[in-house]
Amino acid sequence: MANVLSRKVPDLIGLQLLLAVQDTGSLAAAGSVLGISQQAASLRMRAMEAQIGLPLVARSSHGSSLTTAGALVAGWAAPVIQAADRLDAGIGSLRTTRNAHLRVAASLTIAEHLAPRWFLALRAGQQRRGDDLTDLELTTANSDAVVRAVLDGSADLGFVEAPGAPAAVRSKVVGQDHLVVVAAPGHPWTRPGRSVSPEELARTPLVSRERGSGTREAFVKGLLALVSRDVELSHPVIELATTAAVRAAIAAGTAPGALSALAVADDLALGRLVQVHVDGLDLRRQLRAVWRDSPQPPAGPARDLVAVAVWSSRA
Repeated sequence: MANVLSRKVPDLIGLQLLLAVQDTGSLAAAGSVLGISQQAASLRMRAMEAQIGLPLVARSSHGSSLTTAGALVAGWAAPVIQAADRLDAGIGSLRTTRNAHLRVAASLTIAEHLAPRWFLALRAGQQRRGDDLTDLELTTANSDAVVRAVLDGSADLGFVEAPGAPAAVRSKVVGQDHLVVVAAPGHPWTRPGRSVSPEELARTPLVSRERGSGTREAFVKGLLALVSRDVELSHPVIELATTAAVRAAIAAGTAPGALSALAVADDLALGRLVQVHVDGLDLRRQLRAVWRDSPQPPAGPARDLVAVAVWSSRA
């Protein structure tokens, strides 16, 4: 195979110019077809002739025509340009396919209370710009499962509520949330003026999300930061896989529990649940977008969706 540096092969624009001269009979007209000036077309043609070592175009007051060598090169160039056009179209279709469908995995609080709003904002922005609308596919899971989906490629982008940056994936903080401890009306902890110590909370069996849930991890981390090392957290009275099930169990009087303030806002407003004051407990947590490989979120709709999430949290 010939050394790449020693080849006499012109670039694609030069070959396109040569074919345009063949079609139009004029360097000026060929330059216009390619969107360049007559002077630029002439300079490029001379550079190509110098590279090949042969005259390719015969110039006259009546226009330009290809020399014998130029006609031969044009004949060889035509399938090269056609192949380049197919390559460009193929790359374009890959980009269109990537932009046309976005697989998102999100932990429950985000999926139920934030993602729908983000999706609407993303599509509204695409409509304003005249872009093709992205088909959005949402999978709901706990934070651990979301990270696994991003790592195994079944999700292009994930959103989690874990208390820290997950290992093995790239991430960006897109907002904040906080948990609240709630109980059914009439529970002793809901009496006016009543507060609960972190130690009492730790020793009480609670209704809880399953292991791997960002809500559970954030609650445990916040509580352990307050209690002494000799205090062991009680095992949950029941573990449930959805926020709705936890809310229902708490409201039914099974036991208190901790959930996102977003998830219980309506229940608190309607009196179905009552917030419990816990001395010194800070259950704020970061909401993160997660993805694989590159330092930045994948280009296209995935990056736009992350930007929408960040903007929404600041609005």
